[in-house]
Amino acid sequence: MENSLMTDWISVLHSYFAYIVLALLFLAVANAITGLISKRMFTLEKDYRLSLFALILCHLQLVVGLLLYFISSSGFYAVKTLGMGGLNSAARLLAVEHPLINIVAVVLITIGWSRHKKFMEGNKKFKSIAIFYGLGLVLILSRIPWAQWFN
Repeated sequence: MENSLMTDWISVLHSYFAYIVLALLFLAVANAITGLISKRMFTLEKDYRLSLFALILCHLQLVVGLLLYFISSSGFYAVKTLGMGGLNSAARLLAVEHPLINIVAVVLITIGWSRHKKFMEGNKKFKSIAIFYGLGLVLILSRIPWAQWFN
């Protein structure tokens, strides 16, 4: 079923890396909103790199999360053995809602990145990143297992 040491290590990586990803994603959204409000130019040195690093880290976190999902007993294995009816709300959050919503969130962030590249005006670039990265951030925050995070 699972290698406990490897699963524990990947779980710790996924949990602590989430802090970095959330911080960078929050900074990218805040930067896009302030850039939109102040009508400043979209720069490669700050705006592009911040948005790109947030995108890359979100994708890395998703890969680590999917790996954890398929090797841990609380992910795919729980759904496979217990079925959807056998999961309580905490188990359903980890086995179904958290992975599904976070995949949707990363897709939205990726759409925001792809859309921003099509625009020449800084205002439209900032708007695309603010909307799509912001929606992704809200979705991610909505499905974090907060009870486990603060234990």
